[in-house]
Amino acid sequence: MPKKPFKRKPKRQRHGSTFWDHEYASGGHLKLSEAESGDLSKFTRWLNRQKDATPLQNGQTALDLGCGNGRNLIFLAKNFGLSGLGYDTSSAAIATARKLSGELPINYEVRSISGRLEIPDASVDLALDMMTSHFLGEAERLELRDEVHRVLKPGGWLFMKTFLRDGDLHTKRLLAEYPAKEPNSYIHPVIGVPEHVYSEEELVEFLSEKFIVHKVYRSHKHVSQGKARKRRTIAVYAEKDPYR
Repeated sequence: MPKKPFKRKPKRQRHGSTFWDHEYASGGHLKLSEAESGDLSKFTRWLNRQKDATPLQNGQTALDLGCGNGRNLIFLAKNFGLSGLGYDTSSAAIATARKLSGELPINYEVRSISGRLEIPDASVDLALDMMTSHFLGEAERLELRDEVHRVLKPGGWLFMKTFLRDGDLHTKRLLAEYPAKEPNSYIHPVIGVPEHVYSEEELVEFLSEKFIVHKVYRSHKHVSQGKARKRRTIAVYAEKDPYR
């Protein structure tokens, strides 16, 4: 009797914040670390070596857009004395962040990073957008960039990390198999929401309209024998003009 053809079991989708609530409450697709991001740690070392930049220090404020379990704000508070504000759409993530932060001077809010940030002008020293704003649509990403520029102090910094389209086989496949309406965006096959992927040229041009881009780091292509192994990422160190 002939064997029945193999059919891959469809992935169960949990959309948006429901997906992240499940990840933080139960775990699943992602390995969620409580240690700070290595890329952020690298940025802080670079920044504190710059002669013309104000070093990270007590009394400064950091904003984390998509803070997850708060690991990066906790790192900044413990190592540099920064106070923090973290936004995330996942109530489970925020609950975990509050627990891990203890008595550190960090406040968290369950909210989207889309729309106006309820933060005074020129009141933030460092803003983090780490694997977060690519879930926004084009108009929302533009608004967020301008809002981050507004709330940063002159000479304040934006550390941004996101997926990189250039030379990434995973991205090429996702764009072909799950295209979204916006160019260079796809519908995430697990989360079920649109996700935008920048080229380096596009991202630098986008940020340079508001910021001074000082440094760009690209991850390796992660290709072995013609097959993709890991997603490519790009990290950008961008400064708000200190004289404006």
